[in-house]
Amino acid sequence: MGRQGEPSEVAKTVWFLASQDASYITGQTLFVDGGWLLA
Repeated sequence: MGRQGEPSEVAKTVWFLASQDASYITGQTLFVDGGWLLA
């Protein structure tokens, strides 16, 4: 993406993981870095 993430973008991920929608997700490491890990 070529830019740093905004705090609101990280917050949306945290909100999702704390919600009931993510109840089936267990034992995962989610990198919220805009693809920097792959670059």
